[in-house]
Amino acid sequence: MQTKQRNLLVILGHPNPNSLCGHLAESYVNVAKKSGHNVNFLKLSELKFDYNLYSGHKKDIVQTLEPDLAYSQKLITDADHLVFVFPSWWASMPAVLKAWIDRVFLPGFAFKYRKNSPFPEKLLLGKTSRIMVTMDAPSWYYRWFNKSPGIQLLKFGTLEFCGVSKIKVNIFGEVRTRKSQHFLKWTKFVESLAIKGV
Repeated sequence: MQTKQRNLLVILGHPNPNSLCGHLAESYVNVAKKSGHNVNFLKLSELKFDYNLYSGHKKDIVQTLEPDLAYSQKLITDADHLVFVFPSWWASMPAVLKAWIDRVFLPGFAFKYRKNSPFPEKLLLGKTSRIMVTMDAPSWYYRWFNKSPGIQLLKFGTLEFCGVSKIKVNIFGEVRTRKSQHFLKWTKFVESLAIKGV
């Protein structure tokens, strides 16, 4: 059965593209393209932008979007499915990914405040996502003792808040002590996801 063509955006949140995260992201991108999907690939370390959102979301102060961030918003708008690949550092995410989220997922683009309501209007409805996280810690330790803060931040605090649904999570743990056969197994798993564009 032929796989339905999807518009995919892969976001690499590791500051070093020559990393395990970079390898998994590249593998996903290459196989997804060969499988007939429309794929865009953002290596956040290559984007030029100020990491600081200086005034939060105050309406009276506008911080101009750099071209790379405006382009990021266009790619998000065009995508059916967002794939995030990043390492867990201090149980969260690298600065480049957090900064990109701060600067890109803005009111009027990703969500809209409602008058007299704590709940926003979700502007990214209809999109799905997958989160892939690498870490040196065992996945069970990250889930049960750390409480998955990086995933909680991205999945619930950002994506679901803005309307993205059907968010799947994959954790690749104990990276530091893994053997080559584990990395090969992970690569094949990621490629199987890419074939289906999920």
